[in-house]
Amino acid sequence: MSTIWLMARRELGQRLGLTAAWLIARRELGRYFGTALGWLILAGYLLSTGLLFNAFAVGAQPKLSQRVLEDYIYLSSGMVLVAAVLLAMRLIAEERQMRTLILLRTAPVTERQIVWGKFLAALVFVAAMVAASAYIPALIFVHGRVSVAHIAVGYLGLILLGAASIAIGLLASAWSRSQLMAGMVGALMVALLTIAWMVGRITEEPLKTLFGTLALHNLHFQNFQRGVLNLRDVGYYLGVTLFFLEASVAALESWRWRQ
Repeated sequence: MSTIWLMARRELGQRLGLTAAWLIARRELGRYFGTALGWLILAGYLLSTGLLFNAFAVGAQPKLSQRVLEDYIYLSSGMVLVAAVLLAMRLIAEERQMRTLILLRTAPVTERQIVWGKFLAALVFVAAMVAASAYIPALIFVHGRVSVAHIAVGYLGLILLGAASIAIGLLASAWSRSQLMAGMVGALMVALLTIAWMVGRITEEPLKTLFGTLALHNLHFQNFQRGVLNLRDVGYYLGVTLFFLEASVAALESWRWRQ
Protein backbone atom coordinates (compact mmCIF):
# COMPACT_ATOMS: atom_id res chain seq x y z
CA MET A 1 0.00 0.00 0.00
CA SER A 2 2.78 2.41 0.84
CA THR A 3 4.37 1.86 -2.57
CA ILE A 4 1.07 2.52 -4.35
CA TRP A 5 0.56 5.65 -2.25
CA LEU A 6 3.99 6.98 -3.12
CA MET A 7 3.44 6.30 -6.83
CA ALA A 8 0.07 8.05 -6.70
CA ARG A 9 1.59 11.07 -4.98
CA ARG A 10 4.40 11.23 -7.54
CA GLU A 11 1.96 11.04 -10.45
CA LEU A 12 -0.25 13.72 -8.89
CA GLY A 13 2.78 15.95 -8.34
CA GLN A 14 3.85 15.57 -11.95
CA ARG A 15 0.38 16.44 -13.21
CA LEU A 16 0.16 19.49 -10.96
CA GLY A 17 3.62 20.54 -12.14
CA LEU A 18 2.56 20.35 -15.78
CA THR A 19 -0.61 22.26 -14.97
CA ALA A 20 1.31 25.02 -13.20
CA ALA A 21 3.80 25.32 -16.06
CA TRP A 22 0.98 25.51 -18.59
CA LEU A 23 -0.84 28.18 -16.57
CA ILE A 24 2.33 30.29 -16.57
CA ALA A 25 2.70 29.67 -20.31
CA ARG A 26 -0.88 30.84 -20.94
CA ARG A 27 -0.22 33.96 -18.87
CA GLU A 28 2.87 34.77 -20.92
CA LEU A 29 1.11 34.08 -24.23
CA GLY A 30 -1.56 36.55 -23.16
CA ARG A 31 1.16 39.12 -22.66
CA TYR A 32 2.62 38.49 -26.10
CA PHE A 33 -0.68 38.72 -27.94
CA GLY A 34 -2.14 41.34 -25.61
CA THR A 35 0.65 43.89 -26.02
CA ALA A 36 2.27 45.63 -28.95
CA LEU A 37 5.59 43.80 -28.46
CA GLY A 38 4.35 40.43 -29.69
CA TRP A 39 2.58 41.86 -32.72
CA LEU A 40 5.58 44.03 -33.61
CA ILE A 41 7.90 41.02 -33.49
CA LEU A 42 5.46 38.98 -35.60
CA ALA A 43 5.02 41.77 -38.15
CA GLY A 44 8.75 42.48 -38.24
CA TYR A 45 9.53 38.80 -38.83
CA LEU A 46 7.03 38.42 -41.67
CA LEU A 47 8.09 41.69 -43.28
CA SER A 48 11.82 41.00 -43.06
CA THR A 49 11.56 37.40 -44.28
CA GLY A 50 9.35 38.50 -47.17
CA LEU A 51 11.81 41.20 -48.21
CA LEU A 52 14.79 38.87 -47.87
CA PHE A 53 12.99 36.23 -49.91
CA ASN A 54 12.43 38.62 -52.79
CA ALA A 55 15.77 40.39 -52.57
CA PHE A 56 18.19 37.53 -51.95
CA ALA A 57 16.51 34.12 -52.11
CA VAL A 58 14.80 34.77 -55.47
CA GLY A 59 17.22 37.50 -56.57
CA ALA A 60 17.76 38.89 -60.05
CA GLN A 61 19.52 35.81 -61.42
CA PRO A 62 17.54 32.62 -62.23
CA LYS A 63 17.97 29.86 -59.64
CA LEU A 64 16.83 26.32 -59.18
CA SER A 65 13.74 26.11 -56.97
CA GLN A 66 15.59 24.01 -54.41
CA ARG A 67 18.33 26.63 -54.15
CA VAL A 68 15.73 29.37 -53.65
CA LEU A 69 14.21 27.39 -50.78
CA GLU A 70 17.61 26.69 -49.19
CA ASP A 71 18.53 30.39 -49.34
CA TYR A 72 15.17 31.37 -47.85
CA ILE A 73 15.52 28.97 -44.90
CA TYR A 74 19.05 30.22 -44.29
CA LEU A 75 17.94 33.87 -44.29
CA SER A 76 14.93 33.09 -42.10
CA SER A 77 17.17 31.48 -39.50
CA GLY A 78 18.82 34.84 -38.82
CA MET A 79 15.43 36.46 -38.25
CA VAL A 80 14.44 33.62 -35.91
CA LEU A 81 17.58 34.24 -33.83
CA VAL A 82 16.72 37.93 -33.49
CA ALA A 83 13.06 37.27 -32.66
CA ALA A 84 13.97 34.62 -30.07
CA VAL A 85 16.29 37.00 -28.21
CA LEU A 86 13.64 39.76 -28.22
CA LEU A 87 11.00 37.37 -26.90
CA ALA A 88 13.20 35.85 -24.21
CA MET A 89 14.78 39.01 -22.81
CA ARG A 90 11.63 40.03 -20.92
CA LEU A 91 10.60 36.64 -19.54
CA ILE A 92 12.25 36.90 -16.11
CA ALA A 93 14.01 40.29 -16.22
CA GLU A 94 10.65 42.05 -16.59
CA GLU A 95 9.28 40.25 -13.54
CA ARG A 96 12.31 41.34 -11.53
CA GLN A 97 12.17 44.88 -12.93
CA MET A 98 8.45 45.25 -12.11
CA ARG A 99 8.93 43.67 -8.65
CA THR A 100 6.48 40.87 -9.50
CA LEU A 101 8.98 38.01 -9.43
CA ILE A 102 8.68 37.78 -5.63
CA LEU A 103 4.90 37.42 -5.96
CA LEU A 104 5.38 34.66 -8.52
CA ARG A 105 7.90 32.94 -6.29
CA THR A 106 5.51 32.93 -3.35
CA ALA A 107 2.94 31.03 -5.41
CA PRO A 108 2.91 27.20 -5.10
CA VAL A 109 5.22 26.72 -8.09
CA THR A 110 8.84 25.68 -8.38
CA GLU A 111 11.64 27.42 -10.25
CA ARG A 112 11.54 24.67 -12.89
CA GLN A 113 7.83 25.23 -13.48
CA ILE A 114 8.42 28.98 -13.85
CA VAL A 115 11.24 28.45 -16.35
CA TRP A 116 9.41 25.81 -18.38
CA GLY A 117 6.16 27.79 -18.41
CA LYS A 118 7.86 30.91 -19.73
CA PHE A 119 9.92 28.90 -22.21
CA LEU A 120 6.84 27.11 -23.58
CA ALA A 121 5.06 30.43 -24.11
CA ALA A 122 7.93 31.86 -26.14
CA LEU A 123 8.32 28.60 -28.07
CA VAL A 124 4.63 28.50 -28.99
CA PHE A 125 4.87 32.09 -30.18
CA VAL A 126 7.95 31.33 -32.31
CA ALA A 127 6.27 28.24 -33.77
CA ALA A 128 3.18 30.30 -34.64
CA MET A 129 5.37 33.02 -36.10
CA VAL A 130 7.28 30.58 -38.29
CA ALA A 131 4.07 28.81 -39.35
CA ALA A 132 2.56 32.17 -40.35
CA SER A 133 5.36 32.60 -42.91
CA ALA A 134 4.55 29.31 -44.67
CA TYR A 135 2.99 31.23 -47.55
CA ILE A 136 6.43 32.51 -48.56
CA PRO A 137 8.02 29.18 -49.61
CA ALA A 138 4.62 28.25 -51.08
CA LEU A 139 5.19 31.04 -53.62
CA ILE A 140 7.96 28.91 -55.14
CA PHE A 141 5.26 26.61 -56.55
CA VAL A 142 4.05 29.44 -58.79
CA HIS A 143 7.04 29.07 -61.13
CA GLY A 144 8.83 26.01 -59.78
CA ARG A 145 8.60 22.86 -57.74
CA VAL A 146 10.11 21.82 -54.41
CA SER A 147 9.50 18.99 -51.99
CA VAL A 148 6.94 19.63 -49.27
CA ALA A 149 9.10 17.45 -47.02
CA HIS A 150 12.03 19.84 -47.64
CA ILE A 151 9.87 22.74 -46.45
CA ALA A 152 8.73 20.77 -43.39
CA VAL A 153 12.28 19.77 -42.41
CA GLY A 154 13.51 23.33 -42.92
CA TYR A 155 10.73 24.72 -40.74
CA LEU A 156 11.46 22.11 -38.06
CA GLY A 157 15.05 23.35 -38.06
CA LEU A 158 13.85 26.94 -37.63
CA ILE A 159 11.71 25.98 -34.64
CA LEU A 160 14.54 23.96 -33.03
CA LEU A 161 16.95 26.84 -33.59
CA GLY A 162 14.40 29.18 -32.05
CA ALA A 163 13.96 26.88 -29.04
CA ALA A 164 17.70 26.81 -28.36
CA SER A 165 17.96 30.58 -28.75
CA ILE A 166 15.01 31.16 -26.41
CA ALA A 167 16.63 28.96 -23.77
CA ILE A 168 19.87 30.94 -24.08
CA GLY A 169 18.00 34.24 -23.86
CA LEU A 170 16.03 32.94 -20.88
CA LEU A 171 19.25 32.32 -18.97
CA ALA A 172 20.40 35.85 -19.79
CA SER A 173 17.02 37.12 -18.54
CA ALA A 174 17.43 35.16 -15.30
CA TRP A 175 20.84 36.76 -14.78
CA SER A 176 19.74 40.34 -15.52
CA ARG A 177 17.86 42.96 -13.55
CA SER A 178 16.51 44.81 -16.61
CA GLN A 179 15.17 43.85 -20.01
CA LEU A 180 17.79 45.95 -21.77
CA MET A 181 20.63 44.16 -20.03
CA ALA A 182 18.97 40.80 -20.68
CA GLY A 183 18.65 41.63 -24.37
CA MET A 184 22.29 42.66 -24.63
CA VAL A 185 23.60 39.62 -22.73
CA GLY A 186 21.31 37.24 -24.62
CA ALA A 187 22.27 38.69 -28.01
CA LEU A 188 25.95 38.42 -27.13
CA MET A 189 25.62 34.79 -26.01
CA VAL A 190 23.65 33.80 -29.11
CA ALA A 191 26.09 35.65 -31.37
CA LEU A 192 29.12 33.96 -29.79
CA LEU A 193 27.58 30.52 -30.13
CA THR A 194 26.50 31.28 -33.69
CA ILE A 195 29.95 32.34 -34.91
CA ALA A 196 31.85 29.70 -32.92
CA TRP A 197 32.45 27.80 -36.16
CA MET A 198 34.37 30.81 -37.51
CA VAL A 199 36.69 30.62 -34.51
CA GLY A 200 37.12 26.92 -35.24
CA ARG A 201 38.36 27.69 -38.75
CA ILE A 202 41.34 29.63 -37.44
CA THR A 203 42.30 27.14 -34.72
CA GLU A 204 43.94 23.73 -34.76
CA GLU A 205 42.57 20.35 -33.73
CA PRO A 206 40.96 19.42 -31.39
CA LEU A 207 39.65 22.97 -30.85
CA LYS A 208 38.65 23.21 -34.51
CA THR A 209 36.28 20.26 -34.22
CA LEU A 210 35.08 21.37 -30.77
CA PHE A 211 34.09 24.89 -31.87
CA GLY A 212 32.53 23.55 -35.05
CA THR A 213 30.44 21.05 -33.10
CA LEU A 214 29.34 23.56 -30.47
CA ALA A 215 28.34 26.23 -33.01
CA LEU A 216 24.64 27.03 -32.88
CA HIS A 217 24.18 27.43 -36.62
CA ASN A 218 26.63 26.31 -39.29
CA LEU A 219 27.20 22.53 -39.00
CA HIS A 220 23.93 21.56 -37.34
CA PHE A 221 21.61 23.79 -39.36
CA GLN A 222 22.95 22.95 -42.82
CA ASN A 223 21.10 19.63 -43.01
CA PHE A 224 17.78 21.30 -42.15
CA GLN A 225 18.53 23.91 -44.78
CA ARG A 226 19.01 21.17 -47.39
CA GLY A 227 15.91 19.30 -46.25
CA VAL A 228 17.84 16.44 -44.62
CA LEU A 229 16.55 15.24 -41.24
CA ASN A 230 19.46 14.04 -39.11
CA LEU A 231 18.74 12.85 -35.58
CA ARG A 232 22.19 14.02 -34.48
CA ASP A 233 21.25 17.61 -35.33
CA VAL A 234 17.87 17.28 -33.63
CA GLY A 235 19.61 15.90 -30.53
CA TYR A 236 22.08 18.79 -30.55
CA TYR A 237 19.38 21.47 -30.46
CA LEU A 238 17.37 19.58 -27.85
CA GLY A 239 20.52 19.17 -25.75
CA VAL A 240 21.40 22.88 -25.97
CA THR A 241 17.82 23.79 -25.05
CA LEU A 242 17.71 21.51 -22.01
CA PHE A 243 21.16 22.61 -20.84
CA PHE A 244 20.30 26.31 -20.81
CA LEU A 245 16.86 25.70 -19.31
CA GLU A 246 18.42 23.81 -16.42
CA ALA A 247 21.00 26.59 -16.08
CA SER A 248 18.09 29.07 -15.85
CA VAL A 249 16.50 26.95 -13.11
CA ALA A 250 19.79 26.96 -11.20
CA ALA A 251 20.07 30.75 -11.63
CA LEU A 252 16.60 31.28 -10.16
CA GLU A 253 17.31 28.92 -7.28
CA SER A 254 20.54 30.74 -6.44
CA TRP A 255 18.67 34.06 -6.54
CA ARG A 256 16.23 32.70 -3.96
CA TRP A 257 19.06 32.01 -1.51
CA ARG A 258 20.49 35.51 -2.02
CA GLN A 259 17.24 37.13 -0.89
